[in-house]
Amino acid sequence: MRKALSPTAPQEAEVKKSELIDAIRRGASEYGLLVSLIVIMIFFQIATGGVLMEPLNLTNLVLQNSYIVIMALGMLMVIVSGHIDLSVGSTAGLVGALAAVLMVQFNVNYVLATVICIATGALIGAVQGYWIAFWRMPSFIVTLAGMLVFRGLTNLVLQGQSIGPFPDSFAAVSSGFIPDVFRGQELHITSIVLGVLVGAAFFAIELRHRASAAKHGVGKGSFSMFVAKNVVLTGLIVYFCYLLASYRGLPTVLVIMGVLIGVYTFVMNRTTIGRRVYAVGGNAKAARLSGVSVPAVSFLTFVNMGILAALAGIIFAARLNSGTPKAGTGFELDVIAACFIGGASASGGVGKVVGAVVGAFIMGVMNNGMSIMGIGVDYQQVIKGIVLLAAVFVDVYNKNKA
Repeated sequence: MRKALSPTAPQEAEVKKSELIDAIRRGASEYGLLVSLIVIMIFFQIATGGVLMEPLNLTNLVLQNSYIVIMALGMLMVIVSGHIDLSVGSTAGLVGALAAVLMVQFNVNYVLATVICIATGALIGAVQGYWIAFWRMPSFIVTLAGMLVFRGLTNLVLQGQSIGPFPDSFAAVSSGFIPDVFRGQELHITSIVLGVLVGAAFFAIELRHRASAAKHGVGKGSFSMFVAKNVVLTGLIVYFCYLLASYRGLPTVLVIMGVLIGVYTFVMNRTTIGRRVYAVGGNAKAARLSGVSVPAVSFLTFVNMGILAALAGIIFAARLNSGTPKAGTGFELDVIAACFIGGASASGGVGKVVGAVVGAFIMGVMNNGMSIMGIGVDYQQVIKGIVLLAAVFVDVYNKNKA
């Protein structure tokens, strides 16, 4: 005798289907950008005949994009707060020129020179932030003026010439590698160990977030899917470190980048100032009524941007081993594009640190891959412009749809 179906079976099937669709949407929202980066890397890996993922090229990719990633961390905060900064490239160039003059011409100790350069970046950010935050001048106009002023000052400081080389101890900031305490012969063991530790820390943090969400009654999908997803991501981290370890190990600048990414992720997600930045960008009037000092938040985001632009300028100058008048030209475009491709909203209030970092590497992989393929700079600019326009279109489309 045929057993009758339970009247609740269709409803249960609908519920499971709905949960599956929600899980797919949540996964696409959280990891869609990372999947895009992986797809782009696979494409260029095939198109370049395997050159893209060679350890030497991966190392160059990290070195070439380190300053863009560092500035993207600051630009994200600026964009999330509802502003823009067009002067970051010129600021980086000016700081690099100042570093060259101090260390090469005046023989200032590289540690003291670095402190002076970082302080100069903070001062630049404070000056621009003052007019924007307290006089309510449009950030586009103020930073556009800053871009012109600082570019002119760069030429004045260098007198139109490149100045270098830097002391070896300073140049190692950009071109150095962490030492291998295990003294591996063919592999840089320390880099692999660090990769495993970072992967394990990532998995532990994700597990803690899941437990916290469950404690507050927020559904996070099946545990098996959670484990599979994070095992894959952890594996990618370890594999990336393994590839670098087969060359010379982890570059010093990658370690600096990793620390900054961790710090800014914590600041934006777990601190009061991070929540206030999102509040100001989302609705400045509501934030003001809630007791948030909107001018102070805006001012601090520009000071922070100036500091990170200075750090990026120092790293770039160390990589070139000289201060040059054209240093930093066009950096602001790649930095802003990285944030928008990474999911930041042009109207403020939306954006994640990880998204900005992944966006920066998407731009970097595209630049590197197209250069290996022999695509001209003119076509590269066209393609990057289309990608940026598409990213902003997706943001606007989703807002209009909502």
